[in-house]
Amino acid sequence: MGVDFNDKRNEAAPPGAEKTDLTLGRRSVLMAAPAIAAGGLASAARSEPLPIPESNTTMGDPIPESEYGMPIEFEDHVRRRRSDVFVNRQNWSDWSMTPLHQQIGIVTPNGLFFERHHNGVARINPDEHRLAIHGMVDNPLVFSMDDLMRYPSVSRFYFMECSGNTLTDWREAQSTTVQQSHGLLSCAQWTGIPLAWLLDEAGIQPEGKWVVFEGADGSGHLRSIPIEKVMDDGLLAYGQNGEMLRAEQGYPIRAFFPGWEGNTCVKWLRRIKVVDEPIHIRGETARYTDPMPDGKWRQFSMVMDCKSVITNPSGGTTLRGPGLYEIQGFAWSGNGHVEAVDVTVDGGRTWQPATLEEPVLDKCLTRFRYNWNWGGGPARIASRAKDSTGYVQPTVEELAGVREITGFVQHHNGIFPWAVSEDGEVHNAIA
Repeated sequence: MGVDFNDKRNEAAPPGAEKTDLTLGRRSVLMAAPAIAAGGLASAARSEPLPIPESNTTMGDPIPESEYGMPIEFEDHVRRRRSDVFVNRQNWSDWSMTPLHQQIGIVTPNGLFFERHHNGVARINPDEHRLAIHGMVDNPLVFSMDDLMRYPSVSRFYFMECSGNTLTDWREAQSTTVQQSHGLLSCAQWTGIPLAWLLDEAGIQPEGKWVVFEGADGSGHLRSIPIEKVMDDGLLAYGQNGEMLRAEQGYPIRAFFPGWEGNTCVKWLRRIKVVDEPIHIRGETARYTDPMPDGKWRQFSMVMDCKSVITNPSGGTTLRGPGLYEIQGFAWSGNGHVEAVDVTVDGGRTWQPATLEEPVLDKCLTRFRYNWNWGGGPARIASRAKDSTGYVQPTVEELAGVREITGFVQHHNGIFPWAVSEDGEVHNAIA
């Protein structure tokens, strides 16, 4: 997949040839440089000397004895934002969404990682916190944080996505920006203890087929998880991107299930109970279930299927005249790694392979890029991903063939289009 920089078919068209949308190779990128400059990407004439900035002639800020570093004030606009499509009129149960269009690489900074709360943010003293493992086990256990921190640990990169990500835009455009439509998605390096190690120590009895994880927040959020998933790659996480979890991410410990919907990754974890069957609580019956065409509802659909979205250009941005642009975005799959991403700039009539940026990891965000020479006319851009199982990201119409798209529908992984107008404005093109 991606651009073959040695393929002569990717070279720029000869002078006088009609401009077309194309994937550009190395030689054509170099040939396009004057056009890029003319299009406004380079602001200074070559003959003008580069001025000496004030920062070259003055002392910098002094170095403090101790501090927690923060972004420079010029990036203060890069923030999580609560949902403003579905507006909650209270401050305890809501989403705060990641600005994906402003995320540079695959790792989401901790201060921008999306949030979902059911009863506000719990603040727990780690010295007082306890975690119990009980139920159908031979040796019930209770751990302090000091106990847990003595265990060997692992660090792994995984995305996390809320099952409600993109739920506002099934049939019609409701979101304006990619932060609104896809901002319940983030990615981090998680550090902690494989849950299998702790459950092996407790000794699972043969009848134990499910495990209930319960949080210590005011909502007492809990979920039933099959024992196979718990023992496969479930993680008791206490670290995120090189530091301890933030309070809003479940400090001091949370469950983490790679590739599964975020609500299964119970925060502020206090209790793990091995049981013989799921307990069918509200979050497994009235919530986090999917309506089906036959009138029934699908339970325990935890896997987040293969999905992608273009983040730049995306809704709310404006292209500055015809010329070369790099289409950028993210792809991910809860079933493995991203195998390929295709991009369309003509509303799906044709698709071209995008370049996948390393590293490409299982159940992790993958960044993709595609060089596009925009001719200045209306365009409709979108991406579709394929994962290592062979699954291809579907259209909404294809999803509607197997799902009942009505009401509060979750697990929307359909292809998401953006429209570019002649004046370069980009907006949501869901129809």
